[in-house]
Amino acid sequence: MKKRLAIILVLCLSLTLLITGCSSKKADENKAPEQKQTADTSFQDIKDQGYFTLGLDDAFPPMGFREEGTNEIVGFDIDLAKEAAKRMGVEVKFQPVVWDTVIEELNNGNIDVIWNGLTITPDRQKQIAFTKPYISDRQIIVVQKGSALTNKAGLAGKKVGIQAASSAIEAVEKDKATSDAIGELVQFDNNNDALLDLKSGRVDAVVVDEVVGRYYLAKHAGDYQVLEENFGSEDFGVGVRQSDKTFLDELQKALDAMKADGTSAEISKKWFGEDIMK
Repeated sequence: MKKRLAIILVLCLSLTLLITGCSSKKADENKAPEQKQTADTSFQDIKDQGYFTLGLDDAFPPMGFREEGTNEIVGFDIDLAKEAAKRMGVEVKFQPVVWDTVIEELNNGNIDVIWNGLTITPDRQKQIAFTKPYISDRQIIVVQKGSALTNKAGLAGKKVGIQAASSAIEAVEKDKATSDAIGELVQFDNNNDALLDLKSGRVDAVVVDEVVGRYYLAKHAGDYQVLEENFGSEDFGVGVRQSDKTFLDELQKALDAMKADGTSAEISKKWFGEDIMK
């Protein structure tokens, strides 16, 4: 009798464990994908480190560039980043990179953000995550002062300078009629080199972000002029790794607060003379 009772108890215990195990497995299967994944610690990692690293083209005034005389990295995006970092309780370090490798640098972990007049495009959105747009821009056509070129049609057969891996290339290629007619699209490491070649006559025009082009024109009014036609408008955002959701959330909170209290507007007025924040 005792032996039979013991067997019954063992069977009951085994059945209980089986039911519990199945229930646990089913409950785990019913969890949302994000619950199964390892928690995102990206912002905590930044806090523990004490800073985030910002990748930029350091020859992209007024967004981010080397100040003449001091060689210090300064600019509109630089001031925004410093203020956002302060509000997040960390510092920001600046890492110049070759622009056509900047997304690779980000996804490989060599930098933590791309904050340098980065245009939000569908192709880039497949590779990285963005903050909300903070300013809008246009791709303008800059020519020498007094140039015979007056419109996009005049670019037929001409050499046009453009920054490698920039959104300006996509903007030009979207205008197929103009793109097909251009004699040669000459790619440069940075816009500064492109505009210097324009000044010397090695290229006939340069397609560039308006914020950059207007800045150069203000400093070299006698050298350049802007055509009325352009290659369309676009939005700038800050790029982060797609996996860094908590870091992106905290960064967006800081940017939203700067917008709400007028800090970003003051930074904009410092560099552009007006509030151009989106």
